[in-house]
Amino acid sequence: MACQTEQHDEIARPVWSLYIIENRLGHLYTGVTTDVARRLKEHQDDGARCARALRGKGPLRLRFSCLVGDKGKALSIERRVKKLSRLKRLAIIEKGQLPIE
Repeated sequence: MACQTEQHDEIARPVWSLYIIENRLGHLYTGVTTDVARRLKEHQDDGARCARALRGKGPLRLRFSCLVGDKGKALSIERRVKKLSRLKRLAIIEKGQLPIE
C-alpha cells in the first residue's frame, strides 16, 4: 500500500496515520493517531499520555508515518504491523511504504 500524502472528504472526518518511533535502545514502537506531531511530543514529554513502552527511553525518533484512512482501518493495519518482525518493520521504514492494504 502506497502512503497517501493528503486526503479530502466532503465530510470532515479525521484521517488516521500509522507511525513508527525508534527509542534510544533501537526498539521500534508502532502506533496510530490523527496527529503524528502531537503524539510524538506526548511520547517525548514522558507524561501521562506517553506510551508505557517508551517512558524513560528517549530520545525518541520518528522513523515512519503514513496516512492510512479511518480509525478502523488504522487499527487493523497497526495490529498487522505490530506482528511483523523487526526486519520487516525496518523494511517499511526504508521503503517508506506499507506492504499491506
